[in-house]
Amino acid sequence: MAVELRTVTESEFPDWLRALRTGFLNEPVVPDALVADRLAHVDLARTLGAVEDGRVVATFRSFPQRVSTVGGGVLAADAVTQVTVAPTHRRRGLLSRLMARDLAAARERGDAVATLIAAEYPIYGRYGFGPASWTTEWSVDLRRAGLDPRRSGRPEDGGRIDLADGAEIRRIGPGLHRRLAGTRAGVTDRVERNWAVGTGLGHQLEPWTEPYYAVYRSAAGEPEGYVSYRCDDKWGDAKQPENTLTVRDLIAATPAAERALWRFVCSVDWVVTVRTGHRPPDDPLPLLLPDPRAARTVSHADMLWLRILDVVRVLEERTYPVADGLVLDVRDGDGFAGGRYRLDASPKGASCAPTTASADLVLDVAELSRLVLGDESAVRLALLGRIEEAVPGAAARADLLFRTPLRPFSPDIF
Repeated sequence: MAVELRTVTESEFPDWLRALRTGFLNEPVVPDALVADRLAHVDLARTLGAVEDGRVVATFRSFPQRVSTVGGGVLAADAVTQVTVAPTHRRRGLLSRLMARDLAAARERGDAVATLIAAEYPIYGRYGFGPASWTTEWSVDLRRAGLDPRRSGRPEDGGRIDLADGAEIRRIGPGLHRRLAGTRAGVTDRVERNWAVGTGLGHQLEPWTEPYYAVYRSAAGEPEGYVSYRCDDKWGDAKQPENTLTVRDLIAATPAAERALWRFVCSVDWVVTVRTGHRPPDDPLPLLLPDPRAARTVSHADMLWLRILDVVRVLEERTYPVADGLVLDVRDGDGFAGGRYRLDASPKGASCAPTTASADLVLDVAELSRLVLGDESAVRLALLGRIEEAVPGAAARADLLFRTPLRPFSPDIF
């Protein structure tokens, strides 16, 4: 029978969840409680399925999102998630058809970009997505770090660290998260449900273990950051603690808060190893240690993938550190963002408009999507042959315009 692509109905949603769990190699069992919880928070109008003979064989969902751009601006995004194809229906073009339908709807809605977290790297470049942020995780050997064991962990700037609970994080966390988004590009918004599930409320896919929470307050008593972490319970043969502290979430609105929270988690008694969780590659933690080699990189990978749908809005929404003008010839096989555009930018603002002028740079929309949050180098992409310099030196000029002092940070998987 032919495979039909369409939105799924409420009665079909349990089978859609079964297909989703099958695709992610989870147990293909869908409890009623899981169905009820997901139905309460899913927009069925944006929940797509490929259906054959009454059975869902591919899943695809999107939801509205906001992502921070350079300078504290915000882009309306179509967040793509829960994409699977049954092992019996691979290589039939189902994902391509689902993606084309969703991106067309997003462009019609007026979304500036589409976003996703890629389970596998090679899949999404062919749909115009490019990795716009990266993430690094470190494992810190505190026995090598050179920290003074007599140090209490108390901040030296007059602030303080207080232990907290999930209710307090739900109260102060959203404001701190918004402040972070004002200083780093690539931060995706957290809605109320994200805060609830992240602090143990609502349906959990795994049994919930309550973490520890600690809040940094400035000398004036204002909360400026928090950390959520868990610890294991491991002891060596000589009756010595060998515990690992794993950071679940660390949000700091100021440099002082970030330094204080890292020093705090590195001073907890009985802990010999700290796992940092997902952090920006330029996180200050390693250099906070007297011996930065004690922070060993255990993971470094792409994080947020971006797909530009509206070149003008994306380029005009961000800020630029220098004054220059570039003509970009953007290639887009799907037709959403292709064309030739002139960008005139300076620290005072930017304008972008279609043009017939000769191009300075020729690039695919996926490569422009890698550049716009400031993480990637146009010079490096030109060396790789992914960008064509129609005018010599244009890639270096693009780097001066697009690169940022702080690398993008995308703390959430969705």
